[in-house]
Amino acid sequence: MKVLYETNHFIVIEKPVNVPSQADKTGDIDCLTLIKEYLKEKYKKPGNVYVGLVHRLDRPVGRSYGIC
Repeated sequence: MKVLYETNHFIVIEKPVNVPSQADKTGDIDCLTLIKEYLKEKYKKPGNVYVGLVHRLDRPVGRSYGIC
């Protein structure tokens, strides 16, 4: 996952192709989970990390999008 821009309240990533934006019935790893893991590790956050999805792209699409 490539982080394009990040502040204390906003992160923009380049969504990898064939990775769903959010969890689905396949159980494949998704962007929201990747971002939560990234933030938890980078900032050594205990407990759960909240991430809200701004735009949900289809699985085959690979583009930049924002999460806040």
